Amino acid sequence: MSDNSSLPTQTIGFVLVPNFALMSYASATEPLRAANLIARMNLYAVRPMSLNGEAVKSSAGFSIPCDDLSAEGGSCHTVFVVAGGNPFDWQHATGIYPLLRRLARQGVRIGGISSGPYLLAEAGLLEARDFTIHWEHAMALREAYPRLAPRQARYVVDGDRITCGGGIAPLDMIHALIAARMGSAFARRVSDWFLHTSIAEPSGPQRASMTERYGTHHRALLTVLEKMESTIEKPLGKSAMARLADISPRHLDRLFEKQMASSFLQTYRNIRLEHARKLLEQSALAISEIAFATGFSSASHFARAYKHRFGIQPKTVRV
Repeated sequence: MSDNSSLPTQTIGFVLVPNFALMSYASATEPLRAANLIARMNLYAVRPMSLNGEAVKSSAGFSIPCDDLSAEGGSCHTVFVVAGGNPFDWQHATGIYPLLRRLARQGVRIGGISSGPYLLAEAGLLEARDFTIHWEHAMALREAYPRLAPRQARYVVDGDRITCGGGIAPLDMIHALIAARMGSAFARRVSDWFLHTSIAEPSGPQRASMTERYGTHHRALLTVLEKMESTIEKPLGKSAMARLADISPRHLDRLFEKQMASSFLQTYRNIRLEHARKLLEQSALAISEIAFATGFSSASHFARAYKHRFGIQPKTVRV
């Protein structure tokens, strides 16, 4: 390896939102620590940060001491926002938005991990950008910001914006960032340190395949199920779905009964109701708006279907 002694230390800041995803944070920071050990020099300085400089508790209950983003953020090469899965926690992070915008204007590279990209969207930092977010929050983000279109990718690098779906995907993202700076051979040594032998492509899937999720290999059925997931707001009729799969409506009914142990209509409704549950938990949309966004003709119709499926009224989720 060539002499890297003249390389400056890159400071990477991680803005931690209360109940941030600990696995995502560790997956992003540990490779940077390992890179320093392998290089025998401080290639990277990891700086956990918060709005006020106070310690932040993770999803697992561990508190991480933090620097003050306002005072220290400008010294960073890159700043990632790391958030967990509860939108209620994000409401306490609104104070970081002007700070992130200021850092972006100063030329600091800005990123988001797990649900962190949602906060970047709220800060106005993802306009006309290619980005991703954890699949669980993608639907809520699309409803809140119709002009934005997150990709179902493990991570996306778009110039001075870097977004990542979270979980273990930051291992792949940081591998790419280290490789861009230090070369692929060095990045490979870092990944081997963590037994990370299969480096995923940026565009790799975040979720299991349709086959794994629904337990079927039938091509026509998978075609219909995929279309169901993409037509939540305006459900298609059985005849239209059958034409799409190039089978008869009667054969489509038989496929659902045999392979899904459910009817076409019930499966479609359950997919829409699962979508509605995520919107109730993760967005600020009114219940009536969620009803229409999931293909129900009225809020009362939606409420009856929701209670039948989950045993509680939609408004109960918001209490």
